[in-house]
Amino acid sequence: MWRPHSRSMTETPRTPEPAAAVFTDDTPTPPTGFQNPLFMPPPPEPPRKARKGTAVLVGAAVLAAVVGGGAGAWITTATASPSTVVSSVSGSTTGTTASNNTATNVSTVAANGLPVVVQIANSQGLGSGVVISSDGLVLTNNHVIAGGGQFTVTFNDGSKHTATVVSTDPSTDLAVIKVQGVSGLKTAVFGDSSQVKVGDQVVAIGSPEGLQGTVTSGVVSALNRNITAGEQDQTPYSQSQSSSTSYKGMIQTDAPINPGNSGGALFNAQGQVIGINTAIYSPSKGSIGIGFAIPSNSAKTIAQQLVANGN
Repeated sequence: MWRPHSRSMTETPRTPEPAAAVFTDDTPTPPTGFQNPLFMPPPPEPPRKARKGTAVLVGAAVLAAVVGGGAGAWITTATASPSTVVSSVSGSTTGTTASNNTATNVSTVAANGLPVVVQIANSQGLGSGVVISSDGLVLTNNHVIAGGGQFTVTFNDGSKHTATVVSTDPSTDLAVIKVQGVSGLKTAVFGDSSQVKVGDQVVAIGSPEGLQGTVTSGVVSALNRNITAGEQDQTPYSQSQSSSTSYKGMIQTDAPINPGNSGGALFNAQGQVIGINTAIYSPSKGSIGIGFAIPSNSAKTIAQQLVANGN
């Protein structure tokens, strides 16, 4: 950098050279907030001239909750026909479970789990859900359905049905919807999340980026994580209180979870649901192996309350 000399009639100062750019390590300290949810918003309007190639999938409401649905009453209801929640929510296990092998047989867990995990979509985007009654009750994240509108539920066999909201609880980010015109559905079996241990093998099933029936596996990385999730367009390091959701006692997993997985299931090696996939921490809006699920014991309790409230 040019430094001025003592004044002189015979010397003309040079124009200062621009300072060289200084690069520093700007990696922030791990935040307490997470970018929002695993709910996948719809893609932007297509250009007038179609382009060849793979469509760009817009990432996420991934949590820091997986997107967003605004605040509302603690519990809100929508008109729905009364339904009885079957044993999968009440606690007994009537579904088929995978064999209890020492090592997780992912294909066996997937075969049992795929029929009970659905894709939920509307004009706002899409997420996932878990079938909890044979007549069409589905548990999902509140942020998946908070945008309102008409919902289409797609089952693993490709069949599609409309659905209505039964009841929601924004404070826990859980909701129950009712699929119309179905019966005799296979229901998820919920395990005891209090028995989950760090290192347990797990399988996640959902619709990441709209790819229904995607199966990934990993382990339980940690338990009892308390996190705060924000909106998609916020950074993990600056969350506005009005647009964030706090979660307590979450299960952390390294099973790949991405936008669209919100509301889907995290299974244990026995094929039981031990968590509802809800959020990821990801500066890139994609999986970096830090995902979070609401424990099944909490999810079951809230689901029972939501169904009772909706009926």
